[in-house]
Amino acid sequence: MSGSVYKTGSKNIRTEGSGQKEHGGQGSHTDQFHESSYNIIFQTEKYGDRYSQQKKKLIKWIRMAREEADMKKNVKLILEYDGTRYDGWQKQGNTDNTIQGKLESVLSRWAGEAVEIHGSGRTDAGVHAKAQTANFHIDSKNCPTAEAAREYLNRYLPEDIRVLEAEEVSERFHSRLSAVKKTYTYYVETAEKKNVFERRYVYGLGMEPDVEAMEQAARYLIGEHDFKSFCSNRRMKKSTVRTLEEIRIRKEGTKLIFVYTGNGFLYNMVRILTGTLLEVGIGERKPEDMIKILEAKNREAAGRTVPPEGLFLTRVEYDMKKITKD
Repeated sequence: MSGSVYKTGSKNIRTEGSGQKEHGGQGSHTDQFHESSYNIIFQTEKYGDRYSQQKKKLIKWIRMAREEADMKKNVKLILEYDGTRYDGWQKQGNTDNTIQGKLESVLSRWAGEAVEIHGSGRTDAGVHAKAQTANFHIDSKNCPTAEAAREYLNRYLPEDIRVLEAEEVSERFHSRLSAVKKTYTYYVETAEKKNVFERRYVYGLGMEPDVEAMEQAARYLIGEHDFKSFCSNRRMKKSTVRTLEEIRIRKEGTKLIFVYTGNGFLYNMVRILTGTLLEVGIGERKPEDMIKILEAKNREAAGRTVPPEGLFLTRVEYDMKKITKD
């Protein structure tokens, strides 16, 4: 019998006399019928009832493809973690000791298939999170509810990673691409020595900087600027323009707390901003030097990069329209 065979999963549809080549390979129903649907409908109109059965089968499989899409869940997580012993958020080829790697390992074991998870930001080695946002897609049959996913993850994740919340969200939601605002917090200890029980979560400056001078310097950094001088990636090809909405500096006992809110942050940006502001605070720079640093667009113009242990991702904000499930 002459004609073409269109594969869909374990079944085939033959279109007699179509003259098309075999459309091989496995895949979703939608992918497999994207091209063949036009041919079948055209041949039906041209030759009449001879192709009506193929057209009916096409309609059936398109319906199945839609149902298949509906069987996928997009689950959004809010989690906290102590980054002290991890090599950062992003999974890497040379180590499985990452936050993303731990989450994917547990989820994939639960689902019985590979599950990829996306984070709102790629925190570096040693950096912590109080409210990291992530999302993953999973077959509904393997994940009855978002709450079931939260419970399973918390049962098998290491003690230094915890899922706080889980909810099913719109298919279009992406934890990084959909984010509109992020807040990072950096903790500095001004006492001579760090508290023994907090030493992994604070940078030990060991002196009292001038907070008023640092606040004055911070005002120059508020707004939309090219923050290339505050980026450790010297080969950055994408735009280094970001908007800093707020920089707050407050004292709590012997600690200084720096809070940064903006629409996005460059590699090591928060740590370099903090290091530069602290240099102002201890008299190594003047507040107005921020203008020259921004204009330089050169990493060498800015201050030191403070250590990772004092940094926390504390909040990620979204447009609710992109979160709400359709």
